[in-house]
Amino acid sequence: MAIDTQMVKKIAFLSHLKVEDDKIAGTAQEFDKILDWVGQLSEVDTTDVRPLSAVNDIDLICRKDEVTEGNQADKILKNAPVAEYDYFVVPKVVE
Repeated sequence: MAIDTQMVKKIAFLSHLKVEDDKIAGTAQEFDKILDWVGQLSEVDTTDVRPLSAVNDIDLICRKDEVTEGNQADKILKNAPVAEYDYFVVPKVVE
């Protein structure tokens, strides 16, 4: 798939990138190189390759999830600027 200058402008607009007019042609060439490389990846034969969820095959040792010291709201909130109903009070950030 060849990337032309119109496509570069559209991609730049959609991704909120500022591409100078004198660099659009060079950016199109760079996009073409990237797409060629991605195309090469799709040609790799992966039929006998197991899907990976991690790069190593070791299992993580997880500790048992136990509450060791609970009911300490008074100690935790002692230095809080504002606390209410055993919770930190923070400024509203979402309108």
